[in-house]
Amino acid sequence: MQAQLVPMQRLLPEDRAGMYALLNQHFVGVRPEVFAADLQQKNWVLLLKQGETLQGFSTLHFYETTFEGEAIAVVYSGDTIVDPAAWTSSTLPKAWIQAIDSLHRAHPTRKLYWLLICSGFRTYRFLPVFWQEFYPRYDRPTPARAQALLDQLIAVEAGSDYDPARGIVRFSHPHQLRDRLQGIPVERQNDPHIQFFAQRNPGHAAGDELVCLTEIHPDNLTRAGRRVWPVESLCLTA
Repeated sequence: MQAQLVPMQRLLPEDRAGMYALLNQHFVGVRPEVFAADLQQKNWVLLLKQGETLQGFSTLHFYETTFEGEAIAVVYSGDTIVDPAAWTSSTLPKAWIQAIDSLHRAHPTRKLYWLLICSGFRTYRFLPVFWQEFYPRYDRPTPARAQALLDQLIAVEAGSDYDPARGIVRFSHPHQLRDRLQGIPVERQNDPHIQFFAQRNPGHAAGDELVCLTEIHPDNLTRAGRRVWPVESLCLTA
């Protein structure tokens, strides 16, 4: 597969249509107006293609803000899906890290944080695979400062859909995985990270999203993360 990072204003109509079709193929409750509204709130999209066929994508909101008087950069992940036929490919994590690194180079002195919401254990599992420190997690409480930052950032993105007491976003029109993709396989249920995700987000099958935060920095990478940083050159459409 090949990856391409595209500014949202240059997204081709055929790619937009392909993104919607891919979401609708794998999720219940996908509405054109909700999909369009999500795109309007993002400024980048990462496309994964096999030839001319769209295999996956991730929408991104990359921006700058301040927290406790410090200028920071933030990347917020929106709709993300990879066709199950491509789940064994490492293209998405490699391309995603490369994409964020490319965007961050414009302001390399600012700390960069990834704000992630996930209704699926596979998405949550990216955190312990690639990042040493992230929250929330099963083996340590979330530090007060990290929680305050998470609360501030997600309030901007989700507003009243965010429940700070539970750390969950419940959208009025959530996307729910279709039956064939729901559930946690038996062989994965003993993973403590997956157990934690299921406990903290018991409504994940209904589309509830667990809010997570990590700092994107080479020093925060796991061994697996260091293997994909940096990665092969990514096509950046300017």
